[in-house]
Amino acid sequence: MGFLRTVVRRASFVLLAALVATPLAQITMRGVFNVPLAGAEELAKYFLICLTFLAASYVTHQGGQIRMEEFQFLLPPKPRWILQLAIEVSGVAVFGVLFVASVVTVTRNLNSVTPVLEIPFLLFFAPLVLGSLLLVVETLAMLVHTWRTRRPEAKRTVLS
Repeated sequence: MGFLRTVVRRASFVLLAALVATPLAQITMRGVFNVPLAGAEELAKYFLICLTFLAASYVTHQGGQIRMEEFQFLLPPKPRWILQLAIEVSGVAVFGVLFVASVVTVTRNLNSVTPVLEIPFLLFFAPLVLGSLLLVVETLAMLVHTWRTRRPEAKRTVLS
C-alpha cells in the first residue's frame, strides 16, 4: 500500500499544478495575446475531478476526512471503538456503491464524449472509478486495522 499511496500523492501534486496552470494559461493567452485557449474551462474541470477523486484515498489515510473526533472522545473507549467500526463499515459500503455506480455509468455510456474537448466518457469518468475503488481499499484497510487493535483510534486530526 505504501507504494500506491506514494503514487497517488505524487499524481495529486501534478494534478494540482495542472489545475493551477490551466486557468493561468487561459488568462495569459486571453489577456496578453488576445487568443482564448479553447477548452480551458473543461480541462480545468477535468483536472479538478481527477484531483478530488484520486487524492481522496490519501486524505482518508492521513486522517484528513471529517471524523468529528471531538464528539467521539466524549464516549468511553468501548462504545467509541464500536462507533469507529460502524463509521468504517459505512464508508466501505458507501464507497463500494459509488464504485459500482460509476462502473455501471461508464459501461452504459462508452460511446459518449465531452462537449468541447471530446474527451471519451471512459477517460472522463476514470478518476471517479479509480478514486472510489481506492477509497474502498483504504477504508477497508482502516476497518481491518481498527478491528485488529480492538481499541479505538487516538485522535489524529490533520490540518494541511
